[in-house]
Amino acid sequence: MGYREVYDSWKADPESYWMNAAEAIDWDRKPSKALFDENAPLYEWFSDGMVNTCYNAVDRHVENGRGDQTAIIYDSPITHTKREYTYFELRNRVATLAGALRAKGVEKGDRVIIYMPMIPEALEAMLACARLGAVHSVVFGGFAASELAVRIDDAKPKAIIAASCGLEPGRVVHYKPLLDGAIEQAKHKPDFCVIYQREQEIAHLEEGRDYNWHGFQYGVEPAECVPVEGNHPAYILYTSGTTGAPKGVVRPTAGHLVALNWTMKNIYNVDPGDVFWAASDVGWVVGHSYICYGPLIHGNTTVVFEGKPIGTPDAGTFWRVIEEHNVKSFFTAPTAFRAVKREDPTGEFIKKYDLSCLNAIYLAGERADPDTILWMQEKLGKPVYDHWWQTETGYTIAGNPVGIEALPVKIGSPTVPMPGYDVRILDEAGHSMPAGELGAIAIKLPLPPGTLPGLWNANDRFIKSYLTTFPGFYETGDAGMIDEDGYLYIMARTDDVINVAGHRLSTGGMEEVLAAHPDVAECAVIGVTDQLKGQLPMGFVCLNRGATKSHEDVAKECIKLVREKIGPVAAFKLCTVVDRLPKTRSGKILRATMVKIADDEDFKMPATIDDPAILDEIRAALKLMGYAGA
Repeated sequence: MGYREVYDSWKADPESYWMNAAEAIDWDRKPSKALFDENAPLYEWFSDGMVNTCYNAVDRHVENGRGDQTAIIYDSPITHTKREYTYFELRNRVATLAGALRAKGVEKGDRVIIYMPMIPEALEAMLACARLGAVHSVVFGGFAASELAVRIDDAKPKAIIAASCGLEPGRVVHYKPLLDGAIEQAKHKPDFCVIYQREQEIAHLEEGRDYNWHGFQYGVEPAECVPVEGNHPAYILYTSGTTGAPKGVVRPTAGHLVALNWTMKNIYNVDPGDVFWAASDVGWVVGHSYICYGPLIHGNTTVVFEGKPIGTPDAGTFWRVIEEHNVKSFFTAPTAFRAVKREDPTGEFIKKYDLSCLNAIYLAGERADPDTILWMQEKLGKPVYDHWWQTETGYTIAGNPVGIEALPVKIGSPTVPMPGYDVRILDEAGHSMPAGELGAIAIKLPLPPGTLPGLWNANDRFIKSYLTTFPGFYETGDAGMIDEDGYLYIMARTDDVINVAGHRLSTGGMEEVLAAHPDVAECAVIGVTDQLKGQLPMGFVCLNRGATKSHEDVAKECIKLVREKIGPVAAFKLCTVVDRLPKTRSGKILRATMVKIADDEDFKMPATIDDPAILDEIRAALKLMGYAGA
């Protein structure tokens, strides 16, 4: 069956479709049905099944004779360390850690916060929680104490598992003082903390509260897997809302297992035993779904990489890891490739490595500009698949289902909706828009298995945030269009659709034009307030290494390009060259923060910002253009 037949078979009978997909999971008690819709618009999947995530991700592979297969490859160019763990070793390590947590009182339903860098122990901590039926909440290592405190108060963890430090190129990030500060600030206090001491920094342990990772596990009885209900929360992952308290996205156990297992073959086209690498971080949803759970549930080998696309040691680090570890499918964010392209525009480093093992590259996390995709296709000679999903969904909404049928790539589109997702383009009144017209992207309810059933202790907020604007639909917060072939285009966050003299324009479309300039490495377009036209677009561009033209000339050429490609209606007259753009640590550009600076509004410093000093550079650039309260 091709994509269209598979998608139509889901649409015709979603119940049979998902019950069939659930056959690939090992259940303690099989569910009686797939969809539980008694509390609509809050839906659940496989609720009355009994199952354990850790068993499906680890133990069953050992029991099925694959214990000697490598489960995790750890590659840290920062510490010059490489290690491999088989499924057999992983099972023993996880069972022992789970046994130690159980001996200290952690049981099914308890929350555990994990605050760790990209080391295998982070995955072991996640799996140990899953083994006990405890609900983990991974907080990105090095997150500010105040932000960690907010998450402690919301999740109320019985325990916190942390590392002494994280490592960035050329610096040590001291986790333990941040953790101590967060516990001090939080109203809720954990019963105990477990600290993995890294040799780069040995942290002080608080007597009676903090335990050393190794000593804590000494002599304990390993824990067996605890079956949980299908609707039992597997984890909470906080997504920083633009305002107020962070939203705790809940991931249900059974749907998570079924959906992630389905994606590994159908989307990423890997078979059990193949090496799959997602270059992300366990603190983000990609790290949960595709560093830890997805590959292990499916019986793949997963790569845990502690490094950067450039500077550890150079722009060839991705290619070294792919060649050395025989990676078949590679997944990262477009921003990583823009960094590589900026550093190595002619692709010299690519030529040094044999990438014949690599079948395809997958991009997600932000819009993939056509220029970067074209550069990758040309330099790598490999298929590059953009795909689109969210923290809330946990896996692909729209992508190229290569394991079912590799569809033709249309640059600028993440291709087509996956089974489970009935995607519509709606106008402000909730009516469907014709093909090719820009509107809000919404998904008809129910969302498929594995997507969020609600927010942690905040279902009213869940309904208000996602289900109220378009009744019967989940509001994605993204704007885009569907073409006559059914291909979806994500043009911008809904907030990034700007209104210039009554014309609704996508900043993403303008960014595509700017990115096509030969000297531009990356760019961002925001809408700033204008007395006459309501809003005006403003462009920020960063240049490739080795670009020789003056900044003024590049800015003028960029303005001319937008005028030629989009037309005078865009009123694109403001453009400036900057050294770098403000981003989150996962590489998303902080456009909303830039807008607030330009319009001289108060804003909360984003918790996930990579380097706050960049905002001063943006403010200076805006002042030169007559904005930022100048």
